Amino acid sequence: MPRVLAATSFLFKGIRASPLRSRIVMNSNHQSNYKLSKTEKKLLRKQIKARHTLLRHEGIETVSYATQSLIVANGGLGNQVSRNQLLPVLEKCGSVDALLMPPNKPYSCVRYKTVEESKKAYDTLNGKEIVDDLGQKIILYLNFVEKAQWKELGLQALPPGLKVIEEIISSEDEKMLLESVNWTEDTDNQNFQKSLKHRRVKHFGYEFHYENNNVDRDKPLPGGLPDVCESILEKWLKEGFIKHKPDQLTINQYEPGHGIPAHIDTHSAFEDEIVSLSLGSEIVMDFKHPDGMTVPVMLPCRSLLVMTGESRYLWTHGITPRKFDTVQASKGHKSGIITSDVEDLTLNKRGIRTSFTFRKVRQTPCNCSYPLVCDSQMKETPASFPESDKEALQLEQDYVHRVYEEIARHFSSTRHTPWPHIVEFLKALPSGSLVADIGCGNGKYLGINKELYMIGCDHSQNLVDICRERQYQAFVCDALAVPIRSGSCDACISIAVIHHFATVERRVAALQELVRLLRPGGKALIYVWAMEQEYNKKKSKYLRENRTNQGRKEEISNDTSVQELLVKQLPNVGNQDSAHSVSSINDFQDGGCNSRNVANSKLPIHTNRTSFHSQDLLVPWHFKGTPGKDKRVEPFGPLGSCDPGPVFHRYYHVFCEGELEAACRTLSNISILQSYYDQGNWCVILQKV
Repeated sequence: MPRVLAATSFLFKGIRASPLRSRIVMNSNHQSNYKLSKTEKKLLRKQIKARHTLLRHEGIETVSYATQSLIVANGGLGNQVSRNQLLPVLEKCGSVDALLMPPNKPYSCVRYKTVEESKKAYDTLNGKEIVDDLGQKIILYLNFVEKAQWKELGLQALPPGLKVIEEIISSEDEKMLLESVNWTEDTDNQNFQKSLKHRRVKHFGYEFHYENNNVDRDKPLPGGLPDVCESILEKWLKEGFIKHKPDQLTINQYEPGHGIPAHIDTHSAFEDEIVSLSLGSEIVMDFKHPDGMTVPVMLPCRSLLVMTGESRYLWTHGITPRKFDTVQASKGHKSGIITSDVEDLTLNKRGIRTSFTFRKVRQTPCNCSYPLVCDSQMKETPASFPESDKEALQLEQDYVHRVYEEIARHFSSTRHTPWPHIVEFLKALPSGSLVADIGCGNGKYLGINKELYMIGCDHSQNLVDICRERQYQAFVCDALAVPIRSGSCDACISIAVIHHFATVERRVAALQELVRLLRPGGKALIYVWAMEQEYNKKKSKYLRENRTNQGRKEEISNDTSVQELLVKQLPNVGNQDSAHSVSSINDFQDGGCNSRNVANSKLPIHTNRTSFHSQDLLVPWHFKGTPGKDKRVEPFGPLGSCDPGPVFHRYYHVFCEGELEAACRTLSNISILQSYYDQGNWCVILQKV
């Protein structure tokens, strides 16, 4: 009989021990006068590098004496080393008490029964070459740690309304369904597949239009659903696995290494129940709640995924493009949640997977209980593209100044890591320089270089208060009217500020105000968010990073959108690609961006972790805690909480390539020293002449 499974979730805790010693841990048999060979010296350098990398990036501190526990650099799930590969290698040195393999990390931790066995592994396996699951050779580097710890988080449930039903069809039916899909038919056929970037797709009943993420209800495809599906659907209805007979089918074929971006099936396009049959190969599908909680769910071959209610309307679902999935190592675990139990994780190689996703086309507007992410109910978004300076000022007041005043403490809790190129600029300035940070936020750049005299200003009183608590000099003001004498600053920085101004004229005015403050020869560094989040065939960290695990915060490097845990118009919800996208009135360049001046147009709401479809948009901020002036809040709620907090929307104008530089060139008294791209931002260094 088909069954539904769930699992227990675990969290890997950082490995902490006594402070890192400068003394090198040597082979326990080496004498102090032992002369290292060239190969041994190279190995030692690599081992030390691994040790420092673990400390710097993971907070894992090694020790200079032998213990039962070893950290194994390069031997992790994150670089395609499975438990089945690593454990036999470790067991040759002694009895392994535990092998902890955290998900997506390039290291593991092994604990032996005795210190002597751990010493043997250290002496024997350091520098040992093994082959990963991709057939590539890697070298292990081991260091002692005092102990390894992990803790149980308690029972982790599937997203509400989600079911995974195993063995829903027989292997014979699976073969019949796979053979019924003709991927080579001619293009005259109405159901001819579309070749998308990462998969092949066929539609039946109604074609799904990816340009607006919807269907045309007035143009059904001839033939309806394939005959081979009829008896299977009738059986599911009879046995209660589904409640409604679908009239639309999308067949996707995924090669190993391919996936599909996180998305919600458009509310206005389909009814509540959406079901997907997995054929050919099992897969891990990631479900993500707007508050950041991510639940990886195993979908075995011949299983049926049923999404209703919250799991259908609020949670995104997607498949990460990769050739291996992190799965449970224990036998008998098939469907359900992939836990973070570091003692029971390994890798599973993907095969070719074909999914049959059945839906029922909606004939009336959606009236679900999730209006903030429902395209049928979001049509009354009040924010519109400004048509005058007065409207621009009001837009900034409502969707920039008021928002940052409300979220100041929460916002500050996510702003702690300075950007390297900005640090480099500040540290290169002559000692004693007077520097103004216009739009300083929580002041994270005000204390970078102690040899400078730095002063900050921001429109938010609450952010300025945080600066003062940190003993920085800061005051409240408008970036278009800074109360500092003209020509008095040796340098200025404007980091993630100018993209909050709502018209071309106001953005140029902000640039001119920076230049006014500079003395002749003074320099300004300006950062704005980039339209191009994929540049030179490399995705920005904003697109790449997705590190949330049950209740833990995301680390996003883009300074304009760090840690956005959002209730929002989620990926592929509604008509995002056709939602009256308003680009900037770009007076500076021809081509580049697809700019359109759309009168009375509603501003679209951006989808976190996706490319931009519009230059002028609202970016949601999901607030954890109780908003209000001077309220100290925790940036995250209870571990694993699914209770969405208040949502604030911030206005942004994202800049196209060349746009910031072109805006600067409209100023008569500057020269541009440098223009560059830095992790999803366009940046300019200018000098006053």
